This record gives sequence, C-alpha cells and structure tokens, in this order.
Amino acid sequence: VANEGGKHWTVNEVRALIRIWSDKNIQQQLEGTVRNKRIFEQVAARLQKFGIDRDWKQCRTKYKNLKHEYKSVKSAQDSGSTSKSMKFFNELDAILGHCTMEQASKSDNDESERPPEWTEAKSEKDSVG
Repeated sequence: VANEGGKHWTVNEVRALIRIWSDKNIQQQLEGTVRNKRIFEQVAARLQKFGIDRDWKQCRTKYKNLKHEYKSVKSAQDSGSTSKSMKFFNELDAILGHCTMEQASKSDNDESERPPEWTEAKSEKDSVG
C-alpha cells in the first residue's frame, strides 16, 4: 500500500472508471454538485463489482486528474497544438466534449421538443371542468 494516492491505476481500472463515469445518470449528478462524496461512493461500489478495490477518495482524485488532463489537452488542441495528447482522450471527449454545448442549449431544447399544440391543448382541457 503506497501513499495517500494509493497504487497506480491500471488501464483496465481507468477504463472501468470511465465506463461508469459515462453513465448519463452519474454525469447528471456530477454536473450539478460540488459535494460529491456520495456519488463517488456509488462509483467505488460499482468498481467493486468489476473486482476493482478503490475508495471514493481515489475515484474522485482520479476523476479530477483525468478531467484536468483532458481540459489541458483539449485547449492545446483548440489553439492548434498537436503535441499534447493523453490516453483515453477520445473516451473522455465523448463524455466531456459535449457538456458545455449541451448545457448551453438544454434550456431551449426542452420546450422545442414538444409540439406547441400539445401544451395549448393540454391547458385548455385542464381549464374545462
């Protein structure tokens, strides 16, 4: 057993962490909160099912490090540099790459998915009575 950070994460462990992280439910929970101990306890419990023994702190630290590394590679790429890269970039891009876009358009989308006649018809029905 090593220091506070624990032993190095293997490729399979990181893959499992990313697979759990890519769960829409987990993403939504992580998006809206800073106090996320409970979420990472869930993540650790799910890793346990894969036979991976990590506590919530290790999961959170790894998550933060991956996210940070991803962001620095992403911004390097955006500025035209191709020298920076990382393992799992594509997997993380699938999770994180759309976050900023999605959040921006989320408020518009919810309404536009419903046809306007729906909301009107519904309110008329409700008021008849």
